[in-house]
Amino acid sequence: MGNELVNGFLACMQAAGNLVRGQWGETKQIMHKGRIDLLTQTDLAVEVLLRDALPRLVSGSTVLAEESHTSLEPGELTWIVDPVDGTTNYAHGLPMVAVSVALWRSGQVVLGAVHVPMLHELFWAVRGQGSFLNGEKVVVSSATDMQSSLIATGFPYSFYTEVDQICDRLKRVLLASRGIRRMGSAAIDLAYTACGRFDGYYETGLKPWDTAAGWLLVEEAGGRISAEGGAPYGLGEHMIVATNGHIHSDLLDLL
Repeated sequence: MGNELVNGFLACMQAAGNLVRGQWGETKQIMHKGRIDLLTQTDLAVEVLLRDALPRLVSGSTVLAEESHTSLEPGELTWIVDPVDGTTNYAHGLPMVAVSVALWRSGQVVLGAVHVPMLHELFWAVRGQGSFLNGEKVVVSSATDMQSSLIATGFPYSFYTEVDQICDRLKRVLLASRGIRRMGSAAIDLAYTACGRFDGYYETGLKPWDTAAGWLLVEEAGGRISAEGGAPYGLGEHMIVATNGHIHSDLLDLL
């Protein structure tokens, strides 16, 4: 993949992050898409910016974005966009907020980035070329057992309909691991697994824009992604499981 495309893409991600930072101190205009599923003016503004800028980078590309999507299925050449992953965090002034964008081409993610603007961290990956954080190559952790592993997870917006199953999984993983963290952003969880801060991550109920970029980050950093039971992961699967590879089977068994 050419440097011109990658550089243009990263410039778009920086612009999106600058917009998040620029609106951080403003009064939040909070709307509800569901009982606890929030939307703010920043989600909309970042999406408008990216929907305008990204197709200019690749001729014939389309955009599948969280706030304007009409389908969950990407086309042959599609930018998959989450303008603000962690909107609830954003609404409460917590910095674990990310812009997540991936380029889907011929049935796979070929380019992806997760920008955590309030922490000044920009993760990106190019298929076949590795994963990077602020220009430095990153790899997954070397933990080989659950007892020494830190695991991340999240809770779906529909948690109240499956709370018993969620809590059962949480209990099993908590007792077997060094601990569990809940950041409130799937994109950040995947990026942090890619760079070795987390040894593994799992979650249910996610959408393509939550996982597309992070999926590539983890795999290009040497990790493994699967669906529940170890089946190949695909956009829209009920569960995503991401690890450094060494603990993948053990985490799947616990889930």
